[in-house]
Amino acid sequence: EAPDLLLGRINYTVWSDVFICPNCTQEVIFWEAAVDRKNGKVFKEFPCPHCGAKLTKTGMERAWETKYDSALKQTIRQAKQVPVLINYTFGGKRYEKTPDAFDLALIKKIEESEIPYWFPTYPMMFKGEKWGDTWRAGIHAGITHVHHFYTRRNLWVLGAFIEKGKSVNQKLLWIVTAVTEGSSRLNRERPFGLPSKLSGTLYVSSMIREIDAISFLKRKIEKYQSKGKSFFTITDCQSTTFFPIPSNFIDYIFTDPPFGGNLMYSELNFLWEAWLRVFTNNKPEAIENKTQGKGLLEYQELMTQCFREYYRVLKPGRWMTVEFHNSKNAVWNAIQEALQKAGFVVADVRVLDKKQGTFKQVTSSGAVKQDLIISAYKPNGGLEERFKLTAGTEEGVWDFVRTHLEKLPMPKMCNGELEVIAERQQHLLFDRMVAFHVQRGVLVPLSAAEFYEGLRQRFPERDGMFFTPDQVVEYDKLRLKAERVQQLKLFVVDESSAIQWLRKELTNKPQTFQELHPKFLKEIQGWVKYEKPLELSELLEENFLMYDGTGPIPKQIVSWMKKSEHLREKICAIEAEKGETGDMGLETDDSELIKVAKDRWYVPDPNKAKDLEKLREKRLLKEFEEYKAFTGRRLRVFRTEALRAGFKKAWQEKDYQTIIEVAKK
Repeated sequence: EAPDLLLGRINYTVWSDVFICPNCTQEVIFWEAAVDRKNGKVFKEFPCPHCGAKLTKTGMERAWETKYDSALKQTIRQAKQVPVLINYTFGGKRYEKTPDAFDLALIKKIEESEIPYWFPTYPMMFKGEKWGDTWRAGIHAGITHVHHFYTRRNLWVLGAFIEKGKSVNQKLLWIVTAVTEGSSRLNRERPFGLPSKLSGTLYVSSMIREIDAISFLKRKIEKYQSKGKSFFTITDCQSTTFFPIPSNFIDYIFTDPPFGGNLMYSELNFLWEAWLRVFTNNKPEAIENKTQGKGLLEYQELMTQCFREYYRVLKPGRWMTVEFHNSKNAVWNAIQEALQKAGFVVADVRVLDKKQGTFKQVTSSGAVKQDLIISAYKPNGGLEERFKLTAGTEEGVWDFVRTHLEKLPMPKMCNGELEVIAERQQHLLFDRMVAFHVQRGVLVPLSAAEFYEGLRQRFPERDGMFFTPDQVVEYDKLRLKAERVQQLKLFVVDESSAIQWLRKELTNKPQTFQELHPKFLKEIQGWVKYEKPLELSELLEENFLMYDGTGPIPKQIVSWMKKSEHLREKICAIEAEKGETGDMGLETDDSELIKVAKDRWYVPDPNKAKDLEKLREKRLLKEFEEYKAFTGRRLRVFRTEALRAGFKKAWQEKDYQTIIEVAKK
């Protein structure tokens, strides 16, 4: 208040975690010890500023502090964070400073003051300390309630805005949902880029940026005012489990629903819902979530309910597009089954590369970068009415096939090559026909062999695909213009054929999990029901090798890389310098070559394949032991490869009794 005291305006304050050095037990401020601001780096290994011992973040314990939480009226224990940098504006220019005694005293005064406005103090997800599947022991230590995600200053600002804003315009409360995360501890400070929240999580970084919430609110209000009333125009917002729309009303549906445990939506929404005091009813939330007691079966049932509602409101003969994104084959199978149970018929599956990846997609080799687009239709009323009269007869089968073929996309030509439509192949036509009958509770009148024979008698076949008479004329015209047709792919129906398909794919080109996964999901649509579904990651780990970026680049990957003119010149120069031919792989520290080769799976050479086969056989025999110990009447789902391995071993040991007992199951 002194007349000669000039004040600047704080733009943001950086806070840092504090750790304990295991060597000297002194406190280590992470920002000061591990961050190189000049070069925009955070060191994985750094010296202790007190004793010089080499430290890593994971090798240290957190420093803790105990303080009184006036909102909860109790003492709490939280991970210690301290302010380390203040960015401020003075005289129209920006400056930075290390917090001094005045700044620390001001922060302490705010911390000890009572906020005269309401702010949310709900326990996270009402579950106690482990409040949901997004909870992480090393990240959310001591964060048990909503207000723990905010500094005292920003709690004060948001509380005041809600109190004063609702009396001006109730719609202004919407602004709160736009600032609750950016104003919270979720806003991580990154020396190598702009600050941001890590999407899809409630991650609290070791370095956070506490922004000026007042300026943040002003910017959002100005944005709202510039857009006018249309900013709040919403057509409808409902759950598919409660959709007050007439039956047979919608012309087309595009849906990108939750897929398995990818995102915990109600948990991620909890912060801004707490400020609005309106919470999601997560009982019908279609996700996999351990805290909510939802596994794959519960997820599939919820998705089936949603798809049935889509089926009800969609007009007969119209289409639904489903965008699918998940790295688990089991979730893919659950979605297909849910679609079929709802009554939809799948007509096409395509790969969509969205180009722009999420943080996890870009940084994790196990994340999937591409989505699958499923096109499915609701059978028209004519087919349904005719099927009621012919259900369970051959006539009903061929009526469905004819109608289905008319719905399927025609092959397209790309760069002189004519594509193969998998859905037009006999095994998938049989699967769709069976699903259509089973979903309607009708006995399937034809075996697979009878179906395939009848298919060839009634419909023209070209390049392994079947067409109606009208369609085949169009295809023949296109075929004359094509230079070549895509090679007919191997049917993937079980573990053995899946391994063959992967071997073929990886022989042509060593690939990452991200590249293989969307293609693999398209191929396993015909997986036989009795064969145990396996994740792509399991098949790769048991049968193939991956280059992890250390040691020589394997010769299989080097051979593929040489097909690129740019890389071939580099590789040949390195080989010439070292006098090597590449038969033993490529020894190099070239960052570009290592980056291209890293995380690629490849077919092992014959010598290494023997060791891999021994490891695989050991895993299969372990599963076979589970089949031996099974006490039920019948094994309904199993790995045929495990049975083969177990029977082979039992035969060699002349243990015929085991073969008989397991065969009965």
